[in-house]
Amino acid sequence: MQIESNGILINIKPFSERDAIAHIFTKNSGVLTGMLRGAVVARKNKPLIGQIGHVIWNARLDSQLGVFHFENEKNLSAPLILNNDLLKIMNATFSLIYALIPERESYEQLYLRTIDLLSNLPDTNNPYDLYLQWEIDLLKDLGYALDLTKCSGCGRTDNLCYLSPKTGRAVCENCGVPYVDKLYKLPINLNVTKRFINNICAIQGIDVPSARKMF
Repeated sequence: MQIESNGILINIKPFSERDAIAHIFTKNSGVLTGMLRGAVVARKNKPLIGQIGHVIWNARLDSQLGVFHFENEKNLSAPLILNNDLLKIMNATFSLIYALIPERESYEQLYLRTIDLLSNLPDTNNPYDLYLQWEIDLLKDLGYALDLTKCSGCGRTDNLCYLSPKTGRAVCENCGVPYVDKLYKLPINLNVTKRFINNICAIQGIDVPSARKMF
């Protein structure tokens, strides 16, 4: 079996003295897991997190681990390494993809938004605003499309003060009074999206990635 796409290396761990297990987020096939032969000892074209390029994944059977052939074309992490805030954002992005995106399921729009995020981070004055939008998009792809257009209780479009953790829809001040202790307060920020992420991780029985806990 062979899968071929473009992808970004989001996680790599040594497997032996020479080889590594890698996770690559691909445009067409989502997250793929496989072996990168010689990655640990490579001196030329060493695989690094944040590299983007052409990916070929091969295995005799669909259930096997498989082996990668990865041709690095660009390192999106290079402009971020010397900025601690940008590096934290990249690490959080990759850790959430690794933890929450099912393997071999296509998330093409999220892939493209991830590339846009990493490409635009070095040139923005508001990196956390860019990252917040990425997390909102991630939640949408995971089934939590946030709707701030009108109150889920009465339909009014003004005085929207809260967000329902169950529906992801806005709630006005009047409708929210009986449930204030159960609702998330608007406007949406990284604390609000983090609470949704906490809920998703709890449902899946996993811990929130430590990289996301950094902010």
